[in-house]
Amino acid sequence: MIDLSWKVFSKTGNIETYLLMKELEMTYEQTMNNQPRDQDQVEDGFKHIK
Repeated sequence: MIDLSWKVFSKTGNIETYLLMKELEMTYEQTMNNQPRDQDQVEDGFKHIK
């Protein structure tokens, strides 16, 4: 979605499209930062096999 917004902005120069792209980026970053970590998750990102 962010790529699409950037492509539309770069082709049209429409500031509303740019603002949408920035809002999507911020929402994505907030979502990724607020994800709870699984207790079984190890540092390298793999989960323990039980």
